[in-house]
Amino acid sequence: MLKPRMIEEKMLILLRQGKISKWFSGIGQEAIAIGVASALNSDEYILPMHRNLGVFTSRNIPLHKLFSQWQGKKGGFTNGRDRSFHFGTQEFKIIGMISHLGPQLGVANGIALAHLLKNEQKVTVVFCGEGGTSEGDFHEALNIASVWKLPVMFCIENNGYGLSTPSSQQFNCKNIADKGIGYGMESHIIEGNNILDVAYKVNKLAKKMRSNPKPVLVEFKTFRMRGHEEASGTKYVPQDLLTSWGRKDPIENFHNFLKKEKILSEEVDVLLKEEIIQEINEHLKIAFDEPEISSTIENELNDVYKNFNFIEEKPTENTKTIRFVDAISLGLKQSMQQNKNLVIMGQDIAEYGGVFKITEGFLEEFGLKRVRNTPICESGIIEAAYGLSINGVKSVVELQFSDFITSGFNPVINLLAKSYYRWNQPADIVLRMPCGAGVGAGPFHSQTNEAWFTKTPGLKIVYPAFPKDAKGLLATAIEDENPVLFFEHKKLYRSISQEVPLNYYKIPFGKAAILNEGISLSIIAYGAAVHWALEVIEKNFISADLIDLRTLQPLDTETIFASVKKTGKVLILQEDSLFGGIASDISAIITENCFKYLDAPIKRLGSIETPIPFAKNLENNYLPIDSILVEIQYLLNY
Repeated sequence: MLKPRMIEEKMLILLRQGKISKWFSGIGQEAIAIGVASALNSDEYILPMHRNLGVFTSRNIPLHKLFSQWQGKKGGFTNGRDRSFHFGTQEFKIIGMISHLGPQLGVANGIALAHLLKNEQKVTVVFCGEGGTSEGDFHEALNIASVWKLPVMFCIENNGYGLSTPSSQQFNCKNIADKGIGYGMESHIIEGNNILDVAYKVNKLAKKMRSNPKPVLVEFKTFRMRGHEEASGTKYVPQDLLTSWGRKDPIENFHNFLKKEKILSEEVDVLLKEEIIQEINEHLKIAFDEPEISSTIENELNDVYKNFNFIEEKPTENTKTIRFVDAISLGLKQSMQQNKNLVIMGQDIAEYGGVFKITEGFLEEFGLKRVRNTPICESGIIEAAYGLSINGVKSVVELQFSDFITSGFNPVINLLAKSYYRWNQPADIVLRMPCGAGVGAGPFHSQTNEAWFTKTPGLKIVYPAFPKDAKGLLATAIEDENPVLFFEHKKLYRSISQEVPLNYYKIPFGKAAILNEGISLSIIAYGAAVHWALEVIEKNFISADLIDLRTLQPLDTETIFASVKKTGKVLILQEDSLFGGIASDISAIITENCFKYLDAPIKRLGSIETPIPFAKNLENNYLPIDSILVEIQYLLNY
């Protein structure tokens, strides 16, 4: 406990000197981090928060690496890309938080699930403050852990305040531990400032959880003696509270206990402090002597995605005419056969086979461990998928409808997308996204929302229009260790059939398909819009290049530019409403790179600027299908 306390005291000095940018103090709470960490084996994952410096020191991380991390230097864990404790390290089995707090809990579920899948008797520990328990992620994580009997210890540090908001304004119950009752979960309250109580009880719980996997909620009663972060101060805290909790200082009281029991002598006490001071100073010098971090734009861009070594597996001539939905199902099944560590998760996907019956029969072949029904909680399941990836397990998550991704938006954007860039941890996850209008499903089941994600570096976006492409691209998406959003248009599921190779094959990302060749104009489209355009040009004998993008990130600009240079006229077609869609970016890219080849303004065509209506006539009015020929004729006559 003394070591993190003395490090913190030094950091507070450096903070005032402007040598580190921010500090979140755990002074007064050391017994929790130290006691919990001491109860775990070194190969068991622990997911700490800002005030758990003792976790890092207990795992014997070289101090200079921590000091470099806090100064944003290369010797740290994030190459200067994230600050303070926002990092993970597989070497020390520590997975750091993001600022959104709650998602950490769901990630622990995925790590623990991977242990169960691998028949490993290990416990996973995750920390959260009492303020974070107000987030929906807390409730989703506890529910999932309880339903799946995951060996996760949820450690809640109830330190009195979430920034300046007291616990009485955070929740209306006496004890956070009581919340475990509602989830059928064992729960305990531990005096968080008593190191012996913490270490003994957590060790006892951990041993029981390893042999009998199930989650446990532990509330540690403690207090935050300094500000949420140093700049916020403690003026909002009554002085009598600070005084009374000051008397419960875990280090001072344990120090007195050890001396009273004649376990710690004055000489050893002094020696311990001198050794820690010397270690801090030596490692600070290493960190201070390290040059300021620098990087090139090329290096930064290269670290957004993990390099994917695509190995071609070609389709054979053994084919069968199947529907789009059957191609997805067959591709997913073959990937399950190819990748024994692949898990599918989603609502109603096991016995029921999913709402579109894509996983029908999977349960019988692959079993309940690998085909997992989930509670209705998109955020918690995507977080669990990330945890699976951390612990070496691939996953495919089926969103019943792409619209429902909004309930899991935070982990997609802030965990999956940023993970590799921040600390070189791949998010080996595919999110299947049934999307699109044309089936009378109304505003909450019909969106084609790819533009929400093409904006976010770190995500790959796949959007096939044909069964053959869907099958091959899905195999590639699952092989790729980067996070992939795989859009599947519901209207195409049972309306489009094609000769599809029956073997396992892959199609590379970033390679558009030219479906029709002509000289009069270039039509660029993806998803259902490809079929709209194909019907118009075939019916009206239009000489046009029709480019099916197939993947939106990465985008095949080479094929686009070659076609534009040939035809000089461009129509970009999307189903999404026009403003802010990917058509706008493609138009800008063409303008910047092919302006001198253009013989007419670039035309963009998308749906009208309304939510998607339910009634058939209104939905037809929403979609841009009837305007395609008009826009083509405008360009041809320009």
